[in-house]
Amino acid sequence: MHDATLRAEAGTTIVGPVDWDVRADERWVILGANGSGKTSLLRLAGAERRPTSGIVEVLGSRLGRVDLRRLRARIGVASTAITDQLRVTVPAREAVMSARFGALETWWHDYDDEDRARAEELLDFVGCLPLASRQLATLSQGERQRVMLARALMSRPELLLLDEPAAGLDLPARELLVDRLASLAGDPLAPTMVLVTHHVEEIPPGITHALVISEGAVIARGPIDVTLTSEALTDAYRLPVVVERRDERWGAWGRPQIRGASATALPGPRDTRGRQRGRPATT
Repeated sequence: MHDATLRAEAGTTIVGPVDWDVRADERWVILGANGSGKTSLLRLAGAERRPTSGIVEVLGSRLGRVDLRRLRARIGVASTAITDQLRVTVPAREAVMSARFGALETWWHDYDDEDRARAEELLDFVGCLPLASRQLATLSQGERQRVMLARALMSRPELLLLDEPAAGLDLPARELLVDRLASLAGDPLAPTMVLVTHHVEEIPPGITHALVISEGAVIARGPIDVTLTSEALTDAYRLPVVVERRDERWGAWGRPQIRGASATALPGPRDTRGRQRGRPATT
């Protein structure tokens, strides 16, 4: 991306201008608060949107000069937007296999034994092979997220985009997913990866670079060891943040500035006559 900007119809800038280069052997994480423009940036990278101005080139093709449908066929995406489009009664195996042609249902195309074997291989990779015949509606959220990761890999993409894949997961489910992402990040044959999150605890080992964004603007970008800092996240989240790295994993916590507030400022419980107990009645 070079001076790339995305604006709403009313002219409001959603993201940009952004200068950002991702090389084939890199694994990136995009960090930022809710509403900072992370998903919009990912949509540009995934050829789902064209930039309002500036240049975006994905896999050697410039957006605006290429058939986006063909370009998107080379990109694997896992997001809640895709999950929500899938029929809840579709079996996990078919949910994965349908991504072979970028479809939502398997009845639109013909599939062979190699496709079925590929889908089962990927379900095995994410630890969900025993769930292959189960409908998506019967899976836990963590299981569905891992099935969606398998689906994103089905077409053997050259670029893998993951939009908050661990959102809403409990600790065990999150760690199972992070483990699978770490395997991908550490595999030199795996596709280039870009992961979006606002929780540094979800960053798997093997991520090489970080881009920090706030209100559509880039705060910091570069190798993760020098980019993911307390200062960068403090700027991004508008809150004093401490960042720590331990055993190849990241952690962060904030320091809210309201701890000195007096407890007497809070309303007390009320009695049956509507008066607050623990305080003198007024006349």
